[in-house]
Amino acid sequence: MTGPRAGTAGASQTATLGGLAARQLLRLGENVGLSAADRESYARTLVEALGPVAGRPLELPPPSRSFLSDDHTPVEFSVSCEPGAAPRLRVLLEPGAGEQDLTHNGRTGLRVLRKMAQRWGFTTGPLDELEDLFFPPSPCGPLALWCALELRAGGVPMVKAYLNSAASGPGRADATVREALRRLGHREAFDSLPQYDRHLFFALDLGDWAEPRVKVYLAHDELSAVEAGTLCRMDDGPDPAEIEEFFRTAAGQDGDVADGDLMDGVGGARAAEAESGSRAVRRPVQTCHAFTDTGTGLPTGFTLYVPVRDYARHDGEALVRAATLLGRYGVDPAPVLRAPAAISERRPEDGVGLVAYLGLAHQRGRPPRVMTYISSEAYEVRPSVPGSAPVGQARPADPLAVVALSPAPPQAGP
Repeated sequence: MTGPRAGTAGASQTATLGGLAARQLLRLGENVGLSAADRESYARTLVEALGPVAGRPLELPPPSRSFLSDDHTPVEFSVSCEPGAAPRLRVLLEPGAGEQDLTHNGRTGLRVLRKMAQRWGFTTGPLDELEDLFFPPSPCGPLALWCALELRAGGVPMVKAYLNSAASGPGRADATVREALRRLGHREAFDSLPQYDRHLFFALDLGDWAEPRVKVYLAHDELSAVEAGTLCRMDDGPDPAEIEEFFRTAAGQDGDVADGDLMDGVGGARAAEAESGSRAVRRPVQTCHAFTDTGTGLPTGFTLYVPVRDYARHDGEALVRAATLLGRYGVDPAPVLRAPAAISERRPEDGVGLVAYLGLAHQRGRPPRVMTYISSEAYEVRPSVPGSAPVGQARPADPLAVVALSPAPPQAGP
């Protein structure tokens, strides 16, 4: 799947998982304009939330086979951008990474979240109401609990909990999600979900949110752009053509000759990997359906996630697509294009997977948001697809150089 880990920004000064993740957060936080005090506070929070594995030397294998990232690093970053606002940095982590099994993993995750609730003065009531559903005596699946922190000015993050919809087994996932929605007052919500192949996560906003959301994440195998455009169930949601366009650009299917060649090259390489048994051909496209109203049964938010790392030959191409999409929504792409340099010293063209997902979120009452998910790559780097650098093609050493390859962002509307 991967090659040896390439140079990581500041690696000589960060010999542990926690040290590396903290340094990455500090640099990413500076990139999006967080103050030095906030960056340092959030870095400490990240290390504390990781617990004992934060002190684990990077020369050792990952503490567990975390489903959170390709190389099993239990940390992932993302940058969320919308017109007229500063970019938001978020960090997703697995507090129970390194525990002996999913039961202990989940218990540790709950303990960490409840400690955060005491520290920042919010309730875990909605999560407590669902504990028996998502933390059974013998849990199944690849995860128990993840925690996301949206890092805002002031040092107090917005907190989200991600739970395993199939904790009681894949065959029970529908019943688990339906009952969880019912308990939280969303009695009609399950029936509004679109067609899907399987459940992924059930998520809760905890703490200081203007409209706390309950979110259902679904997987869609072999999804087409046209099919993606039909999946939103929001009342007054985005036009299907907008979703299709985002899908095609993120997946490199927008009709460009180079992208057509790209899909042939990626498809052939992925097929070869599949035949060798090393990995699946492609991860599924994901959707998220967010509920805030208990009366209508309809979602008030919809997000499409494209696993761009499975549709690109290297991260340089993924960054070009991110810049194109951000420009389309009137957002300066520079903070996103600088993000890889805050994570790793390797060139974007020398691997694929540092840019993991591109997402488009619509939420009632807010402008659309474009999200770029950045892998920590603490342990390994997935090699770029062979043939990704044709002879004579320039390969910019600075990720910001891809700005020149993307359209200039239009002026943001009123």
